[in-house]
Amino acid sequence: MPQRMSWKKLVALLVAVVLVALVARGWSGRGKSDADKSVATQAVPVKVAVAQRGDLDLSLKVIGSVEAYSSVTVQSRVSGQLESLAFVPGGRVKAGQVIERIDPSLLQAQLDQARGNLAKDQAQLVNAEQVLRRYTPMLAKGYVAQTDYDTYKANVGIYAASVKADRAAVEMAQTQLGYARIVAPVDSIAGAPLVYPGAQVSANSTNLVVLNQVRPIYLTFSVPETALDGVKAAHARGKVTVGATVPGAKGPPLEATLDFINNTVDATTGTIQLKAVYPNTDDRLTPGQYVQLHLPTTRLANVVTVPVEALQNSPNGSFVFVVAADGSVQQRMVTTGQSSGDRLVIEKGLDAGEQVVTDGQMLLTNGTHVQVVKG
Repeated sequence: MPQRMSWKKLVALLVAVVLVALVARGWSGRGKSDADKSVATQAVPVKVAVAQRGDLDLSLKVIGSVEAYSSVTVQSRVSGQLESLAFVPGGRVKAGQVIERIDPSLLQAQLDQARGNLAKDQAQLVNAEQVLRRYTPMLAKGYVAQTDYDTYKANVGIYAASVKADRAAVEMAQTQLGYARIVAPVDSIAGAPLVYPGAQVSANSTNLVVLNQVRPIYLTFSVPETALDGVKAAHARGKVTVGATVPGAKGPPLEATLDFINNTVDATTGTIQLKAVYPNTDDRLTPGQYVQLHLPTTRLANVVTVPVEALQNSPNGSFVFVVAADGSVQQRMVTTGQSSGDRLVIEKGLDAGEQVVTDGQMLLTNGTHVQVVKG
């Protein structure tokens, strides 16, 4: 027969069980409280932006090409043998700089001949004038026949006319000699020589070199005729900035200015040609390059916009996360409009000044607390 447990041992056992239960309950409550506190205080790091109200210019993206502001194919204005080149192929030349020389020997000889003819006729004119002055008083006394006097007088006019012709010939010869020095008409970059020293050059016929003016430089592109009204409206408001990006190039987009709208729509393509001018003082652009362009067209007035990164999509529609004053977020359904660049129009559901989440949305639900980070 088993021995009965003494009442003292029974009481001690019951006390031990109660103490263990109390300790276990205390640790369980403490762990739950700490977990709740951690969940309540943990905030999701996000980036935010402020919804803005104002005017937004819609932009059009097209592909264009770089074109020299002016391109000059240099020719000689006199015939002769090319004597020398005075430029570096591919190098810069200044307006008025001598770039090539024609052998001046023949042209110098023609100038000397013209000067000799002028000197001869000037001497004959002086002699004719002296003869006329000498015989003028004799005419009144009857010592000189009228016929002879008229001849002397005519000689003065003939030699005077010859002197004028000779002076014109001298000026012509001097001009022709000056053309032996071929100068650059504009600041430009010289291409490869098309003719080398020793070759015979024909006046106004032989191409010598091509000069491209690249400061400033043109960006040439075409837009659909449906966008023409918007482009004209933007141009009428003032300066139209055209952004240009060179594929593969680093750095911010280049800022050109719309300079030319063609007067005819191409009926075969339904497009119209435009040109923007870029200073190109940094030599970023070279004729023949392809560039990506965007230019403003229609202006939307007094609209609310947010960065395009703020927009999220769900089966129920588009929404954004709006940051409340207590640091929590609210999922707000919105109606979107058109976009331009990195800005999106919000037609309904959002007011200017409200903060929207632009990065970190994947970890958010309604009521989630967030911590705004910069960068």
